Amino acid sequence: MPVAPHFSPALFDFLRKLSRNNSREWFQANKQTYERDVRDPLLRFIADVAPHLKKISPHFMADPRPVGGSMFRIYRDTRFSRDKRPYKTVASAQFRHEKGKDVHAPGFYLHLEPGNVFAGVGLWHPDGPTLRAVRDAIVDAPDKWKRAKTAKAFRARFDLAGESLKRPPRGYEPDHPLVEDLKRKDFVAFAPFGDDEVFRADFLRRYADSARKAKLFMAFLTKSVGLAW
Repeated sequence: MPVAPHFSPALFDFLRKLSRNNSREWFQANKQTYERDVRDPLLRFIADVAPHLKKISPHFMADPRPVGGSMFRIYRDTRFSRDKRPYKTVASAQFRHEKGKDVHAPGFYLHLEPGNVFAGVGLWHPDGPTLRAVRDAIVDAPDKWKRAKTAKAFRARFDLAGESLKRPPRGYEPDHPLVEDLKRKDFVAFAPFGDDEVFRADFLRRYADSARKAKLFMAFLTKSVGLAW
């Protein structure tokens, strides 16, 4: 039987409406639509991507629980933000390492937003010891790192991104040949998709194929921070 698409244009229709009506009153009045068009399709995608991730590494989890799983909550944490809008206007999920406790762990990522759909991989805003471990791994095994970040399939699909220091980090040679990588505060890469691709029956396969292209990159980072690959 043909595989049904996980997502429909109703996904982005809801997110656009939410961006124009970002209030608790509107959301509560439209919560069933959110669950039908956004939450439930994403949870089904998460469940179905699990076996694909296992083929890349058995240590990365796709957890389809609606609370506490791979899907990010729609609710924004506004406690320390000037922006008091209560809801995110994106649907997203992170498939993190089984030992990872939060979003800063090594992981694969999916971002669904009208006009901004992408797969993400890597370490986002790691803490000091984790960042130091990756930098030390680059210094100790520069050839492995260069192979990981320049693999043909990876670079054809992904662009390295994230924040960097303006100066070399303390404790590392300022003239190191990989100093630009040592200055990174994030070790992440993104692969874009077109909006229309999200609604295709093969979007799951396309996402999984992108994740596979990042295998060397993810393996290097995961092993660098002392986790099993």
